[in-house]
Amino acid sequence: MIQTVVKRDGRIVGFNEQKIMAAIRKAMLHTDKGEDERLLQTITDRIAAKGNSQMTVEEIQDAVEMELMKSARKDVAQRYIAYRNQRSIARKAKTRDVFLDIVNIKNNDVTRENANMNADTPAGMMMKFASETTKPFVDDYLLSPESREAVEHNYLHIHDKDYYPTKSLTCVQHPLDNILTKGFIAGHGASRPAKRIETASVLACISMECCQNEMHGGQAIPAFDFYLAPYVRLTYIEELKALEDLNGEDYKDLYDEPLMDYLKKPLDGLTGKERAQQHAINKTIGRVHQAMEAFIHNMNTIHSRGGNQVVFSSINYGTDTSAEGRCVMREILLSTYEGVGGGETAIFPIQIWKKKRGVNYLPEDRNFDLYQLACKVTARRFFPNFLNLDATYNQDPDWRADDPKRYVHEVATMGCRTRVFENRFGPRTSIGRGNLSFTTINIVKLAIECKEEKDQQKRIDMFFAKLDNMLEIAAKQLDDRYQFQKTAFAKQFPLLMKSLWIGADKLGPTDTIESVINQGTLGIGFIGLAECLVALIGKHHGESAEAQELGLKIISYMRERVNDFCERYHHNYSVLATPAEGLSGKFTKKDRKEFGSIPGVTDRDYYTNSNHVPVYYKCSARHKAEIEAPYHEMTRGGHIFYVEIDGDATHNPQVIMSVVDMMDQLNMGYGSVNHNRNRCMDCGYENASPNLEVCPKCGSTNIDKLQRITGYLVGTTDRWNHGKLCELNDRVTHIEGSQQQNLF
Repeated sequence: MIQTVVKRDGRIVGFNEQKIMAAIRKAMLHTDKGEDERLLQTITDRIAAKGNSQMTVEEIQDAVEMELMKSARKDVAQRYIAYRNQRSIARKAKTRDVFLDIVNIKNNDVTRENANMNADTPAGMMMKFASETTKPFVDDYLLSPESREAVEHNYLHIHDKDYYPTKSLTCVQHPLDNILTKGFIAGHGASRPAKRIETASVLACISMECCQNEMHGGQAIPAFDFYLAPYVRLTYIEELKALEDLNGEDYKDLYDEPLMDYLKKPLDGLTGKERAQQHAINKTIGRVHQAMEAFIHNMNTIHSRGGNQVVFSSINYGTDTSAEGRCVMREILLSTYEGVGGGETAIFPIQIWKKKRGVNYLPEDRNFDLYQLACKVTARRFFPNFLNLDATYNQDPDWRADDPKRYVHEVATMGCRTRVFENRFGPRTSIGRGNLSFTTINIVKLAIECKEEKDQQKRIDMFFAKLDNMLEIAAKQLDDRYQFQKTAFAKQFPLLMKSLWIGADKLGPTDTIESVINQGTLGIGFIGLAECLVALIGKHHGESAEAQELGLKIISYMRERVNDFCERYHHNYSVLATPAEGLSGKFTKKDRKEFGSIPGVTDRDYYTNSNHVPVYYKCSARHKAEIEAPYHEMTRGGHIFYVEIDGDATHNPQVIMSVVDMMDQLNMGYGSVNHNRNRCMDCGYENASPNLEVCPKCGSTNIDKLQRITGYLVGTTDRWNHGKLCELNDRVTHIEGSQQQNLF
């Protein structure tokens, strides 16, 4: 007698004779003679009784065919066989259609899932082939039935699911000092420690490029200024030594002499050691500038992940007040302002200015001049973004202005918004840590399912019950993935688990990574708070105080439950304001198919990112900031605030400073400014027109239209998926050109 069944995906389930009866009945109903209940029951009983205790689906279907062929109903056998063939063809056709879209470089949501990846190249195609075949394997073999069902029914999205079998982690903040002082082995050759700024710059690139191949998320440097500063001094000393050889003089007393700054000045009127020192400073500045140019150029041209994708890189800086650290910052900003190649805006690295009172925010602060420069660069090149170290949740009591390693106690961020700082299992720092994996809950669908309840309070109570259940599933799914990840060996991540991840230096090649990865975080994200609120009470949080109150209650509840999961599972769980890219349209498309077009909920082709006020809702920058600010404290896994401005911001960096001031006043953690930037690729002409198609200078139509998709820049919208293109078209400005002088 059959007791268990081995499904096509390898899962073993209990035998259910109703499935046999349903398949035979369906075949009977497609014949002229119709249904024969007696024969149907007889065949089902015979197969169940004669079968082995465990059989595969195919074996059971073969047995059904044999019994039908032996019966008087050959017509039913023919329909059943035809149905089996159709199902087999359909399963193969689904894979075939996806593969043909990749082969024929179709512009759709499969090939445009990640705008940073060119799926049209051979390497890009190979990645998509691998991705689309790996995801079903994960569903069939690595997910629990509960998680699989939640994903299948559009309640959950497991990010980077195609990388799940590799056991890789999401992202890491590089302790670059380890690389620069000790060197590392990448492939067949060993990189020696750095001795000058050029080498330090190259090693920073190589470190991120190599590690990108070991992880499925981004790479970041948490203190770019502090890490590279010593190599400015070494380069300066090298220039002094060259002068000693040239002049036959001894300048050793200048080697360690403190400098207030590295500023290029003419040598006219200078003599002796004063002249030699200024000459060395001028030469050092030139070399630092070239090193920063090379760093930016490399980060936009060096490919990882099979030669298909530039490194998803970020650098944090702003708080090193030494002359050398200031030199690094000044030259990276000036190089960014100038652009790469023919003057194009650099897409990577994502640059993040760490704003700190007493260091770089107020006019009397040592680095205030560099903050002003950062705002000027952002007004033209979109970067740097701004990380508010003064936000209450970004402060560390161990931070001291006189601590040369104070950056250890400074939060750093990366990529679209990922934040890692709090730590239950080690030091409270961003360095050497990152996110392990994250999963997003479709809170919009949960709300839609409650719409039929007429009583608003009961509807909201029903939503919270559904949310609680989905949070439990998400937390368990992330723990399941963690339990799988921790079985990886250190040798599978030769750079990450030797030189970068906190505590990894104690691991041997054949040790598992279990003892160190709990330093990372597991993120539970959400998407579409605005649409969720409309489904529940008819308005989103940008237009209703009642909706804002409910929105804060929802995300606060998520935060409370995540804290519970930290205790139960002993992990660093956090709430993430999900940076949805492909997901923004994927959730919506499925929900609209199931529930129809619901005004304000499923009537657009995307859900709003996380807790943001909808991009189409016209309001002031101040109002948008006041609504979104309270969510930053709750979303410790990452968040970002955007302001869209009209017109050309290039000549008005003050508007950028006004946005940072607003972030400071409202205790916001991380933010930036979006604006238009067009560049003619033939003559270099730039402007901020919203719909520039033809260059007014040379008539070319070869226009580079720079836009920010989630947290990073994309020079062409050709790689954007349908949902994000629709969102882009709906974006409205929050600061008009006439308002830029007075944001408040």
